Amino acid sequence: MNRIPLLVPRMPLADTLVPYLRQIDQNRWYTNFGPLNTEFERRLLQDTAPTLGPDNITTVANCTVGLELALQALDLRPGARVMLPAITFVATATSVIRCGFVPVFADIDASSWVLTPAIARTVADRLKVDAVMPVSTFGFAHAPNEWDEFSRQTGLPVVIDAAGAYGNQLPGEVADVVYSFHATKSFGAAEGGAVISHDVQRIKRIRQLANFGIDASTGLLVGHGTNGKMSEYHCALGLASFDEWADTQRTRRDLHARYLTALRTHVGEVELQAKDPDGVYPLMPVALPAGIDVQAVRAQLSDAGIETRRWYAPGLDAHPALRDYPSSDLEVSTDIGSRILGLPFFIGLSDEQIAYICTTLATVIRDKQAAP
Repeated sequence: MNRIPLLVPRMPLADTLVPYLRQIDQNRWYTNFGPLNTEFERRLLQDTAPTLGPDNITTVANCTVGLELALQALDLRPGARVMLPAITFVATATSVIRCGFVPVFADIDASSWVLTPAIARTVADRLKVDAVMPVSTFGFAHAPNEWDEFSRQTGLPVVIDAAGAYGNQLPGEVADVVYSFHATKSFGAAEGGAVISHDVQRIKRIRQLANFGIDASTGLLVGHGTNGKMSEYHCALGLASFDEWADTQRTRRDLHARYLTALRTHVGEVELQAKDPDGVYPLMPVALPAGIDVQAVRAQLSDAGIETRRWYAPGLDAHPALRDYPSSDLEVSTDIGSRILGLPFFIGLSDEQIAYICTTLATVIRDKQAAP
C-alpha cells in the first residue's frame, strides 16, 4: 500500500473561485473589510448564529490574531492572568503572552480532554485568574451556556478558542468564540478567522484593533492594534468553501463514523475523546494504552507507511518557552498528553486505508504489550 499521509487539506478548486475573483476585479477592493468580506461574514452568521446581526461578527487575518485581539478587547489590567488548558496548540498560550498577560495552565477532563467549567472553578478558587480561554480541542464542542453561567457566577470573561471546531462550536451569550479557517481545518479559506460575540461594542473594538487601532470616523489612532484584516482573496476562498460546505460536512461525518467503527473493531486498546460522534472534525486523535512508548509506535507505523503526529505533546507547561508560567495540578494533562497520537484523517481516505491503519496500529500495540 502507498504511504498514507497524516493530512491532505481540501480547498476549493480554482474554477470555483473564478466568479468571486471576477467580483474582486470589478470591485477593485482587495482588503479593508470589502464586499466579499461582508458577504462572508453574513454567511458565517447564517451558518453559526442566525439570530445575531452583522455587528456581532468580524473576520480576522487568522485565529491567532483573533485570539490576541479578543483578549486585548477585554481591557484587562497589564499582567492579567488568563487560564487555559495545558493540552492545546501553542498559539493559545502565545496569544496570551503577546497581549502582555500571563497564561495559567489548567488541567483537563479525563474523558473529553478539555478544560471544563468545573475544573476552571476549582483552579480559580486556588489561583488568581482574570479571564479564561477554554479550547475546543480536536473539534470538541463546549456547551456555551455552561461557560456563560460560569462567567456570570465568577465575573470572569470567557473567550473560547474554537480554532479547529467550526461547524461544531457555537458562541455563548456571554462567552465569545474565535474560529480558524486555516487550510487544515474542516472549513478552510487557506488562512483567516472570525470572532463572534453578542457584545456589539466588543466586536467594534476588535475590528478597530484589527485595523491598527484606528478610529475609522476620525482617522485617529485610539488603540495599539495591528494589521489583522482578512483579505478579499481569502474571503473568496471562504465563500467558495461555503458553496460546498454541505457536502464537506456530510463527507467528514461519514469519514469519522467509518473510522470510529474500524477503531472499535480492531483497536479496542486505545481511548477515544468523549465528544459528539456526529461532529465535523479535522483530526483523528487516539490515546494509546498507558506504558506504551508513543515514539516507538510512531516509528513502526512510519515503517509501515503510515504518517502520524503527537498532537499537543508535551503539554504547554513542558515547552522551554513556557515552563516558568504558573499552573494548577496537571495530572490528567500529563497522562493524556503523553499518550495522544494523531492518525491520518482526510477527505478521500478509503475504507481499505482506514482498515490498514487500524489493524497495523493494533498489531504494534499488542507487540509492545507482549514484549518483556
